[in-house]
This record gives sequence, structure tokens and C-alpha cells, in this order.
Amino acid sequence: MRCEERFNEIYHRDPDGVAFTPYRICPIGAHSDHNLGKITGFAIDKGIHIAYRPKQNGVVEMTSLQFPKRAQWHIREVPAKTGDWADYLRGATWALSKRYTLTVGLCGVIDGSLPIGGLSSSAAVILSFLNALCTVNGITLTPQQLIDIAFDAEKNYVGVNVGTLDQSCEVLSKKDHLLYLDCSDNSFELIPTHPAMKPYRIAIFFSGLEHSLAGSKYNMRVDELRAGVYALQAFSGAEYGKFDQANARNVPYEVYQAYRSRLPENWAKRCEHWYTEFKRVEAGAEAWRRGDLEAYGRLSFESGWSSIHNWESGAPEQIKLYEIMRETDGIYGGRFSGAGFKGCCMALIDPDKAEEIEAKVGCAYLKEFPRLEGKYSFHLCESADGVKL
Repeated sequence: MRCEERFNEIYHRDPDGVAFTPYRICPIGAHSDHNLGKITGFAIDKGIHIAYRPKQNGVVEMTSLQFPKRAQWHIREVPAKTGDWADYLRGATWALSKRYTLTVGLCGVIDGSLPIGGLSSSAAVILSFLNALCTVNGITLTPQQLIDIAFDAEKNYVGVNVGTLDQSCEVLSKKDHLLYLDCSDNSFELIPTHPAMKPYRIAIFFSGLEHSLAGSKYNMRVDELRAGVYALQAFSGAEYGKFDQANARNVPYEVYQAYRSRLPENWAKRCEHWYTEFKRVEAGAEAWRRGDLEAYGRLSFESGWSSIHNWESGAPEQIKLYEIMRETDGIYGGRFSGAGFKGCCMALIDPDKAEEIEAKVGCAYLKEFPRLEGKYSFHLCESADGVKL
């Protein structure tokens, strides 16, 4: 592992441990977890590694193999965020220290096994670091505690209006199962791959563009959805749940249908995506139960269409990748992964056609964007277990 080798080069000794968190994909359920929606997703067998050793003086010293400059702080004096790559680690320290007394720091090297963007690398970074920090401080967390602390770090320290989709997929997933998560109460089901289901693998098409949620239009889209829900509550003259939370889950679809024409266009589109995505998730879970991979794939393609036209996200490069995927034989379904402002696309594919898919998609994409030659990449993955505590 590269992080272990680099750790040895820096500190002239081997690390005590390596924390690993898998990346995640969400074929159906995008842009809905922050408003108590439902999602279906997987962890994949690529992710974030942190090689580390404890530091008894309480100092945290981290090096990234993807970003310049070593980051350093004390576990009892976490500085304000600075806008750099280490904010996610500082946020993890901050969130954990609110709940537990930390006495031991660590030195570490962090590395990702795929290009950054769309696979929830930010949540994976936080979870891996929390795992390492808990280990050196003798802290044991339940899976839900780990999810909650990682969520707190990203939302309330880093400042991204995320839901719990990313953290839940990366913690709760199980190999050869679909995670079906209800974000209203964190209940979940692990649906096994049906014995009669056609074989599949997970393909990642990296656009060649780096990705940052905090600097994107992601937060604005979330605010527009919530504004639309506030308006629906006001138009209907009724409160569904707590008015001040503006959760789409609390407002019936019939209310949205009745008052949609009175919403500003942007707000209506965000609501349209949320309500139709909720239905797609439920239909997708049923399709997976009965082993209907084609139906599940079609719903994932529909999810991608709605993200482009209703949620209005997706860089031109990702939209083109999505369009190419829809025209490629052997791809059951897919969409861009994550918020859609750069990053990658994911797809469920026929493993027997992987080479043809790689060649066709890559050729068509680079014909459109030749400047991304050498930056675009294709990766084959498997489903995987969530993070091991």
C-alpha cells in the first residue's frame, strides 16, 4: 500500500495500523437524504487508507498523497476550518472531542485508491480518520455512533448540507447486498443479490475533473428544495410535522401536485426530483428483491435524467458520460455519482462486456473532450463490506 510505504519514508518505521473505509455509490436515491428520503446503495472495494501511529503528546500530524502540505493541530485545540483538504480531519477531531475526552494524537499518511470526486471520498476520509483516532484513544463506537459523528463533522464543521447517505453506505453496507436505507429514522435493510439475478460489476468512469461539494452549487440546491417545501406548507394551510424543518418527507405528494404550479420554477424542479426519486427508490428495492437487474438499472438511468433536468446538476462532461452510457450495450443502468458538479459516473454492467464497454465509452468521451486524455479513467469494482470498526 502506498500510504504504508510513504509512512515508512517519513517516519523511518512501520505504522501501527491502517484504517480503511470503502467508497460508496448510490444508483438510486440521489439528492434526497438531506430531506429524509430513502436511498439504495453499495460500498465498493476501493476507498481511503490511513497508515498511522499514536502520538502521546496529543498532536495530530497528517500527510496526504493527493494534496500538498502536511497538516498539524492538537486534539484539544482544533482550529477553525481553513478550506484545505485537512478540514475533514479537523472536523472529525472536533466532532469526536465533543463526545469523548481525547488524550492521544497520531501521525499518519492518507491515500485514496481512486481519483477524487463523486464517490463520497470526503465521508470516507472522515470515517477512516475517526477509526484511527478512536483506536489510539481506546474508544469503541457503534456503527450508528460512527455515522452520526462523521455526519456532524461534515455538516457542522466543514459546512456541507449533507444527509446521512454517504456515511451510512460506507458503514452499513455488506458485500453482495443492496443497502436500502430510510433516512427518516436510519432504519435499513440489506437485500441480498437474488440467486437468479444476472451477474454484474460496478464500473466507475472518472470524468477527469476534480470535485468539491463545499465549493459547488450543492448547498444552493438543498436550500431551493427546502424553500419549495416551506411554500407548499404555506399554500396548503397545514403543518406537516415541524414546519421549521421543511422536510419534504412530511408533505404528501398530493400537496405538491396540487400546488406545484404556484412554486417558482427552480423550487418546483427540486421538489419534482425529490418526490419522484422517493418512488424510484422504493421501486428499485422491489426490483432488487426479485432479481430484476434490468428494471433496477432503468430506474438508475431515470434517476440520472432527473438529476440533470430537475435537480439541474451535472457538469457538461458528466452529462455527456451519462448520455454515452445510456447508448452502450452491456450497461444495465447508471448515473453520475455524487452531487454532479464534476467527479465521476457509475454504472452496473455485464462483466462479460467490460472490455467493450471500457473501449466504447472511453473513445466516445475523449472524442468530445480530447483535453481530458490522460485524466479520464475507467475502473472495475465489486460491492464490499462497510468500514470495519
